[in-house]
Amino acid sequence: MDLPSFEPFAARYGDLHNHNDLSYGSGTPEQALANAKMQLDFVSLTVHGAWPDVPTNDPDLSYLVKYHEDGFVKARERWADYLAFTERANEEGTFVTVPSFEWHSMRYGDHVVYLRDGQGSDILSPPDLQGLRDALAGRGDGVMLIPHHIGYERGYRGIDWNAFDAQRSPVVETVSFHGSAESCDGPVPYLHAMGPRDATGTARHGWKMGHRFGIIGSTDHHAAMPGAYGYGRLGAWMTGLNRDALWEALQARRTWALTGDRIELAFDVNGVPMGGVAEPADERTVDVHVRGGDGIDYAEILHNERVVHRENVFPQPQTTGRVKVHIEVGWGERTHATDWDVELRIENGALVGVEPRFRGPLPSTPPREGESHTPNSLTRPDHETVRFTSQTWPNPHSSIAASEGVCLEMDVDDATVLHATINGEAVTVPVRELAEGSKTHHIAGFVSPAVRFRRAIAESEFATRFRFRHRPGAVEHDLYRVRVRQRNDQWAWSSPVWVGPS
Repeated sequence: MDLPSFEPFAARYGDLHNHNDLSYGSGTPEQALANAKMQLDFVSLTVHGAWPDVPTNDPDLSYLVKYHEDGFVKARERWADYLAFTERANEEGTFVTVPSFEWHSMRYGDHVVYLRDGQGSDILSPPDLQGLRDALAGRGDGVMLIPHHIGYERGYRGIDWNAFDAQRSPVVETVSFHGSAESCDGPVPYLHAMGPRDATGTARHGWKMGHRFGIIGSTDHHAAMPGAYGYGRLGAWMTGLNRDALWEALQARRTWALTGDRIELAFDVNGVPMGGVAEPADERTVDVHVRGGDGIDYAEILHNERVVHRENVFPQPQTTGRVKVHIEVGWGERTHATDWDVELRIENGALVGVEPRFRGPLPSTPPREGESHTPNSLTRPDHETVRFTSQTWPNPHSSIAASEGVCLEMDVDDATVLHATINGEAVTVPVRELAEGSKTHHIAGFVSPAVRFRRAIAESEFATRFRFRHRPGAVEHDLYRVRVRQRNDQWAWSSPVWVGPS
């Protein structure tokens, strides 16, 4: 990290809102935990808890009411076991778990309740948001409420910003499989049956109202796949890997929301890191650091929701130095799963890092016959070799990916070769050939499943550091934030830095 204000911290990645069969959903908590530990640093396996204003007066929704209420009964029966399981899974310095339950509300929008110390509350079902806050008031600072899928229309489980309290909700979940609620017309639209985005439910609207909150992403996955690639994750700048450090990062709003790739995003304003409040100044220096998972298209600085600077990063193919290569498997026209066993070995180069990009089952549909909830595994047989096993299904739609894979970070030169063994078949790819574009390999002819070796992305494309000086003049609200788009259409959004009285 090359920003001095971030030197005490390390970038960590997690998912604080996902589901399994603890309430309604599929897959076991054990399967969810195994999936989480493969590609995350921290997790909360969320339990569906209560919906006090569920629409029981609409006969057409009786199926929906029963579905939820059956899940709530199940959650209460298993709550004590869930808390004990979460406590056993928490590994100080290695992997962090925090228990949570979800409180639904038509009027106020949904909130997830987090219990930092692993205990301290039963599942609560007060009739309104203030009642929920009152019920938690005696828990001190060890309880947090995080609103999620905020972008729906108010009264239809979208957020009610008039009832928002940043003291209990320092961050808001803006990205999940529901879509992105950064704004009403930004990327990753709401496509869920619950409806489209409404402008008054977006983070942009909340900031314009003067609320101070950071943002996170989570999957809201319902099939035991925390961190499912492409559905939402969060990054947090943490002082350690434990519950207290995670809690402190959330309270300090030192967080950013992601769609999938581990995009490392940091920025400060006059030396104050994201989430903080800088002293008033006529001139502001904004320093930005981005280290992406693919080629960066651009990084934007927004001031009061207006783009004031865009840093473009252009493709710069090269055959030597640090590169990233994403290898993914899937596709095909078959109606059943394909099992994969892939070994990747580097010759005449160095394997620096491996980022798993596993999706698992679709987030909210019943599992298909024969579908596994733990379809992926990842091992490192030696320093220059990585092996992963997986199960894929055909892409459900031409705009919805179901591929699985890993991204390799490597030091290479013109002689570096990537040796792959794919379900027993040897494939050799010189990395220099990937500098100009991707290469594919079908395993059994036309419309059979395939492997894709994506274009090798040079460090000059996936990393950028820049500075912008700004003199905005007099404004009513004064905040900066950063938005990053990669060429593979993965995104990152920072929490803001405010300027003015704290």
